[in-house]
Amino acid sequence: MSFTDDLSAEVTKILKDQWQTRETSSVPETPDLRLGNDSAKLTGTVLYADLADSTGLVLEHRPHFAAEVYKCYLACACRVIRQKGGVITAFDGDRVMAIFIGDNKNTSAVRAALAINHAVVKIINPRVKDQYPKLADTFSVKHSVGIDTSELFVARTGIRGANDLVWVGRAANIAAKLCGLRDGNYATWITDDVFKVMHESVKTSEDGRPMWEARTWTTRNMSVHRSSWYWGA
Repeated sequence: MSFTDDLSAEVTKILKDQWQTRETSSVPETPDLRLGNDSAKLTGTVLYADLADSTGLVLEHRPHFAAEVYKCYLACACRVIRQKGGVITAFDGDRVMAIFIGDNKNTSAVRAALAINHAVVKIINPRVKDQYPKLADTFSVKHSVGIDTSELFVARTGIRGANDLVWVGRAANIAAKLCGLRDGNYATWITDDVFKVMHESVKTSEDGRPMWEARTWTTRNMSVHRSSWYWGA
């Protein structure tokens, strides 16, 4: 059998095999699923945290500096996510994906997003300026966090020895795309489905000021909300 025939047989098998799907109340890990058409379903809230203009960072600065910024951002984001009850599910260069489940999943994800923004504004940027005082005053680390909630379909993809989980569902795609809706200091973007059910404590400040601004994402004709607020962990 030629290599092309081998690939064709693999594709035919994937398309013809019946799916085995089960409901789960926990975030699955790779060993929990088989490489065949095996899947798990759950309802979860997806958070994507993403550095802004990482291409410019790499092209305009020395490699070790870019790597330090990557490491600082991802270290803070990951620690905040875990501290707020999220489960880290994937890394993609300068971004991290996490899942929140349970009754308070939307509120917890939003609290994580605001705490990540606090880490960027109040911890990472000041420390970078302290370490590199000759850095241009115009430089600052910027980022964006996107959040959505939906039913998720989780499967194992790849080949033996090189595989990972794929998260299929609106929340996984929309949360990732929301990271691209950057506008000034508005670092957190959430869907209306998240906004409607999250706790009042993450909607307004302690003195009653609204923390969110409603917008229409015209590309998807979807109601979203954005915030420039940050909140210490």
